[in-house]
Amino acid sequence: MSVTSGDGQPAPSEAAAPSGRRRDRGGRATRSAGAPDFTPIPRLRVPWAPLDILSAEQIERVLDGAYRVLAETGLEIRSPEARTIYARAGALVDDETQIVRLGRDIVEAALAHAPAEFVLHARDPARHLHVGGNTVNFGPVNGAPNITDREGGRRYGDIAAFRDILKITHRLGILHWQGGIVVEPTDRPVPSRHLDCYLAHVECSDIVWAARGVGRPQAEDALAMSAIEHGCSIDDLALRPTLMTVTNVNSPRRVDEEILASIMTLAAAGQCVVITPFTLMGAMAPVTLAGALVQQTAEQLAVVALCQLVRPGAPTVLGGFTSNVDMRTGSPAFGTPEYVRACLATAQLGRRLRLPVRTSAVNASPAVDAQSTYETFFSLQAAILSHSHLINHAAGWLEGGLAASMEKIVVDAEMLRGWAEILKPLAFSDDELAVDAIAGVPAGGHFFGAAHTLARYETAFYRPLLSDWSNYENWRDAGARDATVRATDIWKRARDEWVAPPLDPAIREALAAYVARRREELERTAA
Repeated sequence: MSVTSGDGQPAPSEAAAPSGRRRDRGGRATRSAGAPDFTPIPRLRVPWAPLDILSAEQIERVLDGAYRVLAETGLEIRSPEARTIYARAGALVDDETQIVRLGRDIVEAALAHAPAEFVLHARDPARHLHVGGNTVNFGPVNGAPNITDREGGRRYGDIAAFRDILKITHRLGILHWQGGIVVEPTDRPVPSRHLDCYLAHVECSDIVWAARGVGRPQAEDALAMSAIEHGCSIDDLALRPTLMTVTNVNSPRRVDEEILASIMTLAAAGQCVVITPFTLMGAMAPVTLAGALVQQTAEQLAVVALCQLVRPGAPTVLGGFTSNVDMRTGSPAFGTPEYVRACLATAQLGRRLRLPVRTSAVNASPAVDAQSTYETFFSLQAAILSHSHLINHAAGWLEGGLAASMEKIVVDAEMLRGWAEILKPLAFSDDELAVDAIAGVPAGGHFFGAAHTLARYETAFYRPLLSDWSNYENWRDAGARDATVRATDIWKRARDEWVAPPLDPAIREALAAYVARRREELERTAA
């Protein structure tokens, strides 16, 4: 890739100096932007102890409260099939009200089968998704009805935008899994829309993707298409899980039939189910953090237990999405101090329960601006320091989830790559300690020309994707373009430079045939 200016465009007026630095129009040396590194972010581990904000007593009080809710109040389970499974395990089931009450003994017995760590297998073996321990993984925006960018404005999502998001994130190399419904493709018929999404995932990337979290046909088609992608049977997927689904509880204390059908189908096939209550404090959950955590935990545990009753050992993840609302308008707020504390506490509860945890890097800003960046940063920092294992919405989320933003993908990519650099193990060899190099530079001198520096200067520091480190005059003369404007050039370049990952032609043909057949069946049934 050619040397570029800070805004991502070729800079023909700046000639390279012999030292590797460039000179501006006035002959002053400037920092060489170089080519950003698009190498996929490797598996990341958090090298520090997790940040705990609750005492051991507080953790147990939350759990006691959650188990009381399960046993005394219960959840509304809107699936006769699921209620039957709970009843067989000894739960108290009222079919008239659809309320299921679960004793602590039933839940704890089921949880004993849930794995603390597991692996989801990607088409590229180097990109398998490791979940659990101190590993942290980034995923993209998910579930947005709108797509937005500076040039096209805000509009309903379509399949072209869906595929563009996959191409951009794949090219930028910033994700550990490719997500599910990254933006809603509203130009595709609803009954068969998921088929276009799944096909896009397989064609545009080669890492783990997610099934839609609503509906049995959507889950069954994900299993069938993943089996084709991986050249195996659906039964074989249970031995080498490839899929996840991120699905919600209709908080407070309700799980709809279509969501339960998806959960049970994927759990029965041994795939990963991420259970995420939609617990916004003051709206769908108590206004207090402690109360919201009690409700969130009760709802999580009820569905984790169901997955284990369906298939003991099925990979399951506790999803945390607890935040607050603006009490003046009722609008959701994200990246708030309340969200940060909920994120940290959720991960701590997950460690107590020996279950992996999903959180999010979210914001509520209507624009790609300072607010969207600092709210996302607060969320992302809390997720990483809490040792959350899956960080959803880490690239492109805007407007509290109502829009997927192309420019925000690039802004977030800078933060994700920055964190990947921060999480790298520190080197402390004798050469790194540089005692001899320090002795070789006279007092009051500098290290620019030192052999120790010259041997490392090209790779010593993180090279940003988006940041412009020019001085004011150079920035002004180049057009005074801010980060959001520069991000437009970068996402368009990433999209245009995308190269399809390898896919066996026979697999491509089999997928196309499956999609064509299922599309006809689903649309005929809907008609």
